[in-house]
Amino acid sequence: MKAKYVNLFTDFGFKKIFGEEASKPMLLDFLNNLLPETHIVELSFKDKEKLGKTEADRKAIYDIYCQNDKGERIIIELQKAKQNYFKDRTVYYSTFPIQEQAEMGDWNYELKAVYCIGILDFTFDDKLKITENEVIHTVQLKDQNNQLFYNKLKFVYLEMPHFVKTEQELATRLDKWLYFIKHLEDFQNIPEIFEDSIFIKAFETAEIAKFGQAELESYEYSLKIFRDNKAVYEYAVDTAFDEGKLEGKNEGKLEIAKAMKFKGISGSDISEITGLSKNEIESL
Repeated sequence: MKAKYVNLFTDFGFKKIFGEEASKPMLLDFLNNLLPETHIVELSFKDKEKLGKTEADRKAIYDIYCQNDKGERIIIELQKAKQNYFKDRTVYYSTFPIQEQAEMGDWNYELKAVYCIGILDFTFDDKLKITENEVIHTVQLKDQNNQLFYNKLKFVYLEMPHFVKTEQELATRLDKWLYFIKHLEDFQNIPEIFEDSIFIKAFETAEIAKFGQAELESYEYSLKIFRDNKAVYEYAVDTAFDEGKLEGKNEGKLEIAKAMKFKGISGSDISEITGLSKNEIESL
């Protein structure tokens, strides 16, 4: 059956639901339930491309970057496939909204909080989970006694494959948002649990039949990239595993890169997923 609503794990779908001016009510509701301590009243979108201090410095491009009414910065990243050093990347990304708060002249170094949110369509390999199938991981700076040392830098990772609740098991509004994010493309009608103004607006925004021609073409291209990347990555990982080349070792990464390159996926996307350098990819 043809999908009625967008796949929220595509770049287009994610930004359509959460990253446009008209989408602010949905984003605000989602963030207030994910980060209840922030009590956000208003949001403003900020420039998603952050440059280093010189032209030679590496830049960062966020999926969504916004600021709340208290001046706190929030970065949201949708990550569709495993990436080497993904946690390192999120830490690196957090440095830009910290540095941009520096003031000229006599500044006392007081900072507004920075929140980095990763919505992951995969699970971490390492043993982060305290309980089986834990979905939300919150990470903050703590001291040797496990006491919170600094409360203005927080990382939140959502492992969406671990969210397995059924519609009948949804207990909180955050549960509803996670269910919406994971299953949006599968819905043909709006379930009764979503019949309030915010969710109805989200469904209306996500309805493919309401897109103009330009939006439809953009979505179809984004969906193709998503499906190609996912299929090639899963095939390559399975192949590498079957041949005894465990993911994380160079041989396995090369097998993945070869399959992706054959499929016509860009070198930058291959590098992002595998961690291989531009020269390594070009030599394949």
